[in-house]
This record gives sequence, C-alpha cells and structure tokens, in this order.
Amino acid sequence: MTVLRIRDFEIHPAYIPASEQKDLVERLRACLAVAPLVQPTTPRGKAMSVRMSAAGDYGWVSDAKGYRYEPRHPSGVDWPPIPDALLKIWRDLVPDARLPECCLINWYDGAARMGLHQDKDEADFSQPVVSISLGDEALFRVGNATRGGKTESIWLRSGDVVVMQGAARRAYHGIDRVRPDSSTLLPNGGRINLTLRVVT
Repeated sequence: MTVLRIRDFEIHPAYIPASEQKDLVERLRACLAVAPLVQPTTPRGKAMSVRMSAAGDYGWVSDAKGYRYEPRHPSGVDWPPIPDALLKIWRDLVPDARLPECCLINWYDGAARMGLHQDKDEADFSQPVVSISLGDEALFRVGNATRGGKTESIWLRSGDVVVMQGAARRAYHGIDRVRPDSSTLLPNGGRINLTLRVVT
C-alpha cells in the first residue's frame, strides 16, 4: 500500500476501505451516545470551532482550568471503550507502541479549523499519535518543532491515516480548512478526525 511522506509525517492514503468506513462511523455513533460531543473553550474563554469527545481511559479537555486529560466526560460519565476496529489500525501501523489510552473524536463542520499546535499534553513523547480522517476532505498543514518557518500542506481524504512519530511527534500541525460536500460518508456532511494517543 502506498505511503506518502510530508516532512516526517507518514501518510497512508485510503488506508480504511469505503466499506469499513461506514461501519466505523456507526461504532463512533455508539461512543457519542455515551459521551456526546461538546464545544470546548480555550483557557482564555474562546469557543473552539470543532466539537469534541473521546473514547478510552482518558479524554482531552479544554476549559478555564487549561488543557489536560481527564478520566471522565464533562458530564461525569466514564469515556466509552476505544472501538476494536481502531485498535486494529493502531496495532497494524505502530506494532511496537503501547496500546492507546485515548481516542480523541473531533467533528468539523464546513467552517471549522484547527490552528497550528503541538500535541504535548502526553507524558511519553516516544509514543506515536495516529490520526484518522473520515468524511469531508481537509487541508492538513505541517510545520516545525518551533513556531514559524516554512510549512507544507496536503489534502486528507476520507479513509486516510497519518502516523506522527519521531520528529513529527513534536512538530506543529493543524487543519486550515474543510472542503464541504467532498464526501458522502456522513449524511449531514462534515469531517470526523480521530487521534489515538498514549497518555501516561
């Protein structure tokens, strides 16, 4: 299967077949029935444009207390288990890594963005992050280990998987925009991004 590289990011185009994407979306709906999507705010009180939930032992949250992982959804319920189909993708692509303790579920509508950021709230940066795209296409931008400097971009499509490890693990990255109606996977449109992470 084809593997692309943009800087140190490893991209697996169409890694998840279309037939399996629909089943995965149904499994995610079951997760969200337990832990619904919420619209987080930054520590400064600004609402993020994406809506978030999670599965696993931990979920990532953001509010006036800061950015952090928590063992429960803001409603107080435990996060649902990570679906087996996602654990299989993790085992297939990063077999030497510890099993993920969090699957962050981000939903983007056509206007949502994610500014350049580092994934740095985890305790062990030797462990990878695996990012899965479902639904509408998104322009993924990657930068450097520090802010500033030249960046590069690539369109991620439904079923694409990105592996961030090594130098990519600490690099800035983000989503500049979503291409509405570029996929028919989600009945109401939008994009789901799943990021599997080791937290502790």
